[in-house]
Amino acid sequence: MFDSIWNLVTLDIGIDLGTANTLVSVQGKGIMINEPSVVAINRKTKQVLAVGSEARQMIGRTPANVVAIRPLRDGVITDFDTTQAMIRYFIEKVHSLNAKMFTIPRPRVVIGVPSSVTEVERQAVVDASKSAGAREVFVVEEAVAAAIGVGLPIEDASGSMIVDIGGGTTDIAILSLGGIVVDKTIQIAGDEMDQDIVNYIKHKYNLLIGERSAEDVKISIGSAYPQKEEKAVVLQGRDLLSGLPKSIEVSGVEVREALMNSLSSITEAVKDAVEETPPELLADLSSSGLTLAGGGAMLRGIDKYLEERVKLPIIIADDPLTAAVRGASKMLENPEFLKKCQLNWDDVI
Repeated sequence: MFDSIWNLVTLDIGIDLGTANTLVSVQGKGIMINEPSVVAINRKTKQVLAVGSEARQMIGRTPANVVAIRPLRDGVITDFDTTQAMIRYFIEKVHSLNAKMFTIPRPRVVIGVPSSVTEVERQAVVDASKSAGAREVFVVEEAVAAAIGVGLPIEDASGSMIVDIGGGTTDIAILSLGGIVVDKTIQIAGDEMDQDIVNYIKHKYNLLIGERSAEDVKISIGSAYPQKEEKAVVLQGRDLLSGLPKSIEVSGVEVREALMNSLSSITEAVKDAVEETPPELLADLSSSGLTLAGGGAMLRGIDKYLEERVKLPIIIADDPLTAAVRGASKMLENPEFLKKCQLNWDDVI
């Protein structure tokens, strides 16, 4: 009875609480929020000044008493209070965007986390969400949510493989009969790629650039495989020899060279997962292939790069960035589907 009443006055939501970006999907309404996982706070008063896109604009530009921080690292909470403030902001924003109806921000929430997180880290996600206003929290494996979001037949007896390259982690899973057969998570993903670019520019050009600039250049000209037309961009930073501002032109070839460390590590992790796959399921993967999701799947040529090295067909999911949050919403819409996916219902607090 109480659930029926709540359904009339609140919105149930799925959250992809990512290291780089947080996406929020509302049951029956689709994705309503896609913003950076960044919070700007006053150092002295601890007051939250901005969240999401507005806070990201402040990175590297704030005065001494203001700091723009990312409260999640490698897919887990590193700053509980700030994460709580960020989740509350997104919950309240979703409800304010639906101002035409009378709403109370007390939703049921499904949140995807890396499968490698500890029970303490999982509980931190639950506690932060409940403190932010959620009345009920379901913690699910990120890889399973992404697989459901892209429409893989994970309930079938045949094998399916998903590689979700996020901001802080790359989640790799082979699934069959609604559960994970092989599971690997590595803390190398989009953030590490950004740091690779920072280090490459620093060592080759003695130029210091910020992580935000590195991310921008990765998005604009980054690739994992040679392109027909290699573009170039102008980067600005601080000359480490003179300490003065300096500009250089960086080519797509150089950016690709910088990304090779992270790409090689992801490839090795995928190979390890394939090697652990039972022969029967491996035969399925030879025909069904490997599906890429997450923001890292948008890197140009990553499908060709992996296909040459893993020897499996590579499929990039439609709208890979939103795969996990779409899967979380599907789970929320059908509790029976959650049970069939063999999620741990002890996580429902």
